[in-house]
Amino acid sequence: MRALSSRNTLSNIVLRNQIEKIRLLFRKDRESYLCFYQILGFYPRNIQLYEQALLHKSTSLRSEKGRPLNNERLEFLGDAILDAIVGDIVYKRFEGKREGFLTNTRSKIVQRETLNKLAVEIGLDKLIKYSTRSSSHNSYMYGNAFEAFIGAIYLDQGYERCKQFMEQRIINRYIDLDKISRKEVNFKSKLIEWSQKSKMEVSFELIEQFLDQDSNPVFQTEVRIEGLPAGTGTGYSKKESQQNAAQMAIKKVKDPTFITTINETKEQQAAIADESETELETDSEMELATTESTQSKFPYDDPESPDRVLL
Repeated sequence: MRALSSRNTLSNIVLRNQIEKIRLLFRKDRESYLCFYQILGFYPRNIQLYEQALLHKSTSLRSEKGRPLNNERLEFLGDAILDAIVGDIVYKRFEGKREGFLTNTRSKIVQRETLNKLAVEIGLDKLIKYSTRSSSHNSYMYGNAFEAFIGAIYLDQGYERCKQFMEQRIINRYIDLDKISRKEVNFKSKLIEWSQKSKMEVSFELIEQFLDQDSNPVFQTEVRIEGLPAGTGTGYSKKESQQNAAQMAIKKVKDPTFITTINETKEQQAAIADESETELETDSEMELATTESTQSKFPYDDPESPDRVLL
């Protein structure tokens, strides 16, 4: 019964593609449709979604109503859909594995470095539109566009087609699930490296320790950046809980709003420190002035003074 359903689904996809191919002959923008077809394996219904997914905010384009035209909203949606799809795939692929293993494996697939590489593999890097004045394209732009592209597929075709794209066109071609599941990714080291480059103070604090239903010890760690909570993580060891907390923090430091809050906090702390230092210097100067004044009034307190009285 399942095999019959799969054959029917495949037949419907083939038929739909044939219909879209015929329609394509009468479109002025057929080159764009063909370009996306080579990446997707199917023809877009709403090509504007895919075009917007490849618009970086540095282009500063606006709609007729004056709203910004870029891929940030699609990126937000694609991030959530990608987490769900990869989680679905990993859950079914690694039957019986613990939550920590599944979470780490999913994270290795959806982390920015992996998404950057995938975007290049399927050719999105050549299609992204951005301002040459923007320097951010060297870091996260490709991965962000990949997430936005996933958001576009979801809106255009639905969850199942989106999952099919990830399985058949991405994971089966470019990702070895068994290999990537064994790969060690040190999120804590990555976060510390980022903090050193950004001159931010990072701390890891064990905030709770408890037993699970099988009486195994579980640890919960919180990451703080410049004293602000940036992520929490649990694990069956302190190291695992720190790794999971660092992973959440790495995702959070990509949020411009959070970074702005951190910078404001850092500036406030620096201002308070400067004020305290100024007050301390003022107190020291006053104390020194008082001492000098006292010595000038009572010279006999100075053992070198000729006026010193001997008793």
